[in-house]
Amino acid sequence: MPNMNYKPSGDFDPLEEAIRPPLDETERERSQRVAQEAEAKRISNAIDESLRLERQDRKKRRVVRLLLLGQSESGKSTTLRHFQRLYTPNAFREERVLWRSVIQLNIVRSVHTMIDALSGVRRQHIDSGGEESEDGLTTLNNGAAGHSGLSQELEFLKMRLTPLRHIEQLLIAKLVPPGEDEALALPPPPGISPSASSTYGHRSQRSRSDERAFRGQEVFVRPGTRWKGSVNRGGMGNGQQHDEEDDGRPSSEGDAPETRDEAQEVLAACCQDITTLWNDRFVREVLKRRKIRLEEFPGFFLNDIERVTALKYIPSDDDVLRARLKTVGVSEYRFEMEAAAGRESGTEWRIIDVGGSRSQRATWIPFFDDVDAIIFLAPISGFDQVLAEDRSVNRLEDSVLLWKSICANKLLANVELVLFLNKCDIMEAKLRSGVRLSKYVRSYGERANDLESASKYFRSKFSAIHREYSPLPRKFYGFCTSVTDTSTTAGILASVRDMVVRRHLKQSRLL
Repeated sequence: MPNMNYKPSGDFDPLEEAIRPPLDETERERSQRVAQEAEAKRISNAIDESLRLERQDRKKRRVVRLLLLGQSESGKSTTLRHFQRLYTPNAFREERVLWRSVIQLNIVRSVHTMIDALSGVRRQHIDSGGEESEDGLTTLNNGAAGHSGLSQELEFLKMRLTPLRHIEQLLIAKLVPPGEDEALALPPPPGISPSASSTYGHRSQRSRSDERAFRGQEVFVRPGTRWKGSVNRGGMGNGQQHDEEDDGRPSSEGDAPETRDEAQEVLAACCQDITTLWNDRFVREVLKRRKIRLEEFPGFFLNDIERVTALKYIPSDDDVLRARLKTVGVSEYRFEMEAAAGRESGTEWRIIDVGGSRSQRATWIPFFDDVDAIIFLAPISGFDQVLAEDRSVNRLEDSVLLWKSICANKLLANVELVLFLNKCDIMEAKLRSGVRLSKYVRSYGERANDLESASKYFRSKFSAIHREYSPLPRKFYGFCTSVTDTSTTAGILASVRDMVVRRHLKQSRLL
């Protein structure tokens, strides 16, 4: 029988030839082939429908992108934690216990800052009053002096606090995930010479293994949840695993961790000695003369030492907001607000947290594209401080220059800028203690040396820069903030949220 499917060579179609059923196909084979083709078509149609629904859902879903900018220690990470506490409270609450290790390290570092400040201090044993020693410190009569010049009481105190060195190593090993490129040695705090302690030695003077134990004043982690996973996998204490199978979730609210926490046990045992050291008159004098204001440092918990060193201590929301953990690199946090309602329902927020040190600012530019708003944090309390990475640069001056560059950037011409004049609580304490703002900011002139006058002055200055340098006219949003103040910051962030959402909906033509 002639082949009825035969075509002249000029009309030959190789694809049709390839999919053409065999000439000798049986009825059973035909049925199987037809069933397979039908199933393949069903799967293909299902994939097409899934893609269509995904595209449709993407169009319906509103994504708000918010970028946090500012110099190192300006409060970006704390602001992010505020957003998480306010709008994803369940997730924030579940993670609170993981911050205990960070708070433990904050306490240990505060203690070591005090001990290192005492290194090399010459203390004369005199009968009364006090006199100036060679390093400018007032010597006090506080008992017989030991070989280092400190009283025997302080020498014994330092000796009893020696176990905290081991705890510091333990906590760093737990917080920094294996293989992470963690912190390099940083300059010591103001008033402490690099030779005061091995903590602040140069990189060339220590082996690589020693660097993991003493990484300088800060421990760096990458933004995101990786460090939290590292803490959770390692248990809540000395690396022991949970007795029960680990489901990847921390203990429930109000429950003490089930595993032994070596760091907490040592801190509890050292609680009284830490309190004595912090309240010692001579130690306070040393810190004052060396201009080390621990109460202004991020992660300051010495005034709450009895509470935070209790064996069953679980961090509160405020404790998590006050905790200090330096981040490097860039990370994007995505979440839908649990408390969202009405028109915000279904809105996905993406908050981009970037490192603020000078070496990391080059990484900011790629994130300027397709951002709805920027929160810029300027810590005005730093008017009498310098950058940790460059001690020739005043912190306030650096914030002003950064603000100018952000306002003038043409990529951000249509982006709303929200200014947080941050750390107003610290600034108020400085001004009340007698520090004169006009001494560091000459243009401040004879204005009153109080927070109200100072904040009004800085708001006016930053507003003028915003108006002068913005490529296009835009509204100025400026707030005086203390991001560790939960109630005030909650109201400010709610206003920022409403502003950002309204603008986003307007641009999406949904308003």
